[in-house]
Amino acid sequence: MPTKGEQTRSYIKEKAYDLFAENGFNAVTMKDICEKTGLSRGGLYRHYGSTKEIFCEIFEDLNQKDSFQVEELIKKGHSAEEILSGLLQQLYEEMNCPEKSLSYAIYEYANTVDFAFFGEKNAIGREKWIRLLQYGIETKAFPEVAVEELVDVILYSYQGVRMWSRVQPLDTKIADHIVQHIRRILTKS
Repeated sequence: MPTKGEQTRSYIKEKAYDLFAENGFNAVTMKDICEKTGLSRGGLYRHYGSTKEIFCEIFEDLNQKDSFQVEELIKKGHSAEEILSGLLQQLYEEMNCPEKSLSYAIYEYANTVDFAFFGEKNAIGREKWIRLLQYGIETKAFPEVAVEELVDVILYSYQGVRMWSRVQPLDTKIADHIVQHIRRILTKS
């Protein structure tokens, strides 16, 4: 059972996530987080020293909670098609939920605090997709494709929609088109 301090940290991250998704990274202050959480400045600073610290911990939590740890699913015997289906569903849901997107906050963070941060996070996504495509090709579930080329198309289409949806409402069919196109390339359905 989490301690009271762990529960408070979790609550702070939950509320800060909403602020970062809504306003980006640069516009969010510790005062904003105090107001959103109802904590005093001292109460907040007892747990976190800066918005940077909160943002980085949110991102680490997201990476750990990622329900699609491709390598683990492969080890458990899931088929490439099952894993692909799950990943595409995740992409579809995220592309259609701009209010929960941290894309703009990530962009700001990378440009104002730590440029390497974005590259590291992008590398994690690339590795996951590359491993899945290689697994699908090895098991004959997917046709031979230019793996790195297709991964670039997937990741940059996804991030483009996530970023663009922050400035212009997008029709859900755009996410559907992207997901269906990827599915057609890799499967017969």
